[in-house]
Amino acid sequence: MTEHAALMDDVYRYQRYIYDFTRKYYLFGRDQLIREIKPKPDARIVEIGCGTARNLIRIARRYPGVRLFGLDASAEMLRTAETAIRRAGLADRIKLIQAYAEDLTPGLFGENRPFDEAVFSYSLSMIPDWKQALKAASQALGPNGRVHVVDFGDLKGLGPVAEKLLRRWLALFHVAPREELLATLEAGRIRDSGALKLLAGRYAFIWVSRQGQKILTD
Repeated sequence: MTEHAALMDDVYRYQRYIYDFTRKYYLFGRDQLIREIKPKPDARIVEIGCGTARNLIRIARRYPGVRLFGLDASAEMLRTAETAIRRAGLADRIKLIQAYAEDLTPGLFGENRPFDEAVFSYSLSMIPDWKQALKAASQALGPNGRVHVVDFGDLKGLGPVAEKLLRRWLALFHVAPREELLATLEAGRIRDSGALKLLAGRYAFIWVSRQGQKILTD
């Protein structure tokens, strides 16, 4: 792992202890995404940028039959994730690996079968090559697989002052809202672009691709 992994370790080395407590106040839409996945009973779900495994644990509890996989660039976050998974008694259902989102394949986890669902929860805004990450995720899915995204929107409905302050705050954590992706989805420039929902103030958006859609980005 190289520079970005080291940067993420620096960001989260101490934040990981309070991450879940603090992020519940501004990472909105995560639980809505989880409720709306509705996977098949034996689905294989991968979360890209799984962090503390907060989402993976909630998915596992909500959908008892699924198998789960988590990828993150930060070894520090994965240390917290592994502890949380053991405490939840889910070590037999959730497999973690340190890797970059852009390199995602089932083979990274020692798996031959493709995934059924791929989840990005406030991670695209932190992945340097987010376009390649989306492409890799779609290519790692089976014929009826779907990509699920919840992330920051363009913030335009918050008003100029609130938007400016929030962008400054997010920049402290190396977070950059992917306005280009949201604009592309709203304009329908991704063929069969799937279901898009905007949260209040354009603060965040939730997007689900069509089944089997292969995402190609310029």
